[in-house]
Amino acid sequence: MVLPGALPGAFRTQHLKQRQQQGKSLSGSPVKLKFLSFFFIVVVCSLAAAAAPNSSQTQPVDATHLVAWLIGGVPSSRLVGLVQERGVTGLLTQEQVHQLESTGADANLIRTLTGAKTPASTAIAAPIPLALLAAAGEARAQHYHAAELRLREALHSDPQNAALHFALGAMLRQQDQWDDAFDEVTQSARLMPDFPENHSALAYIFYRLDDGPNAIAEARTALSMDPQNAEAYQFLGLGLYSTGEYRAAVHAFAESLARDAGNADTYYDMGIALNAAEDLPAALWAYRKAIQLRPAFWEAHSNLALVLHKEGKLAEAVDEYREAKRIAPQEPSIRNNLGNTYCDQNKFDEAEAELSELYRQHPEWQLGHSCLASAYMAKKNYDSAVAELQLALRQNPTGATEHRVLGQALLLDDKPDAALREFRLAVSLNPDSDVSHHYLGTALFQQMQVQAAEKEFREALRLSPSADNHYSLAACLMSMDRYEEALSELEFASRLDPGRTLYRARRDELLKLMKDTSAR
Repeated sequence: MVLPGALPGAFRTQHLKQRQQQGKSLSGSPVKLKFLSFFFIVVVCSLAAAAAPNSSQTQPVDATHLVAWLIGGVPSSRLVGLVQERGVTGLLTQEQVHQLESTGADANLIRTLTGAKTPASTAIAAPIPLALLAAAGEARAQHYHAAELRLREALHSDPQNAALHFALGAMLRQQDQWDDAFDEVTQSARLMPDFPENHSALAYIFYRLDDGPNAIAEARTALSMDPQNAEAYQFLGLGLYSTGEYRAAVHAFAESLARDAGNADTYYDMGIALNAAEDLPAALWAYRKAIQLRPAFWEAHSNLALVLHKEGKLAEAVDEYREAKRIAPQEPSIRNNLGNTYCDQNKFDEAEAELSELYRQHPEWQLGHSCLASAYMAKKNYDSAVAELQLALRQNPTGATEHRVLGQALLLDDKPDAALREFRLAVSLNPDSDVSHHYLGTALFQQMQVQAAEKEFREALRLSPSADNHYSLAACLMSMDRYEEALSELEFASRLDPGRTLYRARRDELLKLMKDTSAR
């Protein structure tokens, strides 16, 4: 299965990463080294800001700040608080009101701005730079590189504007330029050290760099400055998730939702953390809340389907995958997972259709070949199954399962020598797989290498004392006329699975054979 890899938030294109911390050290990375120097600078700047009578906390904001912060993903509700705390530099013109609305300011922010305190009631607010307005339009159209260029143009005329650096950092994040984004957010923090969103943004950057501890530290710094900051709690959850602290992550997401109950992304993140904590019923609830808030949230539909699949509710999982596919028909992970679910339902025609369409739309897609091979094998199209499995092995040459399934296809296609080679590879790559030992024994048995086959069947039985493994060993022993040992194995098989009539029938046949043999 493939988990959609999207991270929530206004300035992000993907949702919570579907993997745990990989243990990468950033101790020698440029970002980490910059962080160490940045840490001391921000401490000094913060102390200075707190001591100064005219610190940035008391400086009013202007329309340029607000547009830049909207570009950077700061929600209007948060900007309302900033305007109420700090006031604005001057009266907004009607044109500026329209410009703010066009960049995403909601009605509540506009009302707050028009009624906000100003240093001089007759002052007219400074015009919003045209380059910044153009950047806002590009950002809303998701033309992030174009927005970056216009922001750099605006910064050329106003290099000490913290909000412009913050917005530029957001556009660089959208392009996965993490080192450059770090530089811009760091500069924003130097210029405006008491702005909590700087630390939230840094928390997210560290999270994306798999540096969970620093992500947690930055999120907590943001919360120390603004304990009601929902986004900081959300990013704290991301950092905790990346370090494997799933329950603590769930708690952080709950704190975020207590302050922003309408955030579908946070419910989605909570669902992923709950899934990682193996609390599947709660994960289902969280994904459904995300969908209730945003019905077109295809990632939530897809992840809901994944959890339903884990719970064995395959029909419901298919329904959710179909809905996700309706919303995002070009997303390859949906078709991949839907095809896998059809395979698990033994609906091989549907699986073949889904995966074939996936490879037609996305010839670069590398997953799902093993599933399509299973569909071909079920339809006895062994040549096609072998071709798919060979593609899977090109992408994962050390995949024990892929080698074993390829061996099965070759064995069914009456190519025992090639099958034997694949089974041996599967066993060497995963010597603890009873299934691989079982199939290697089967191939050896068909090649009349019965002593080698016995060894493999006994190893499979040692790893998994199942009725089927007892039965396979019994068949091998019978071929060597070792009837007493074979009878013992069949007795074990019958006791382990009394509902399987085959085992009793073979035992009775063996008893009759032993009786006839002794009578001669």
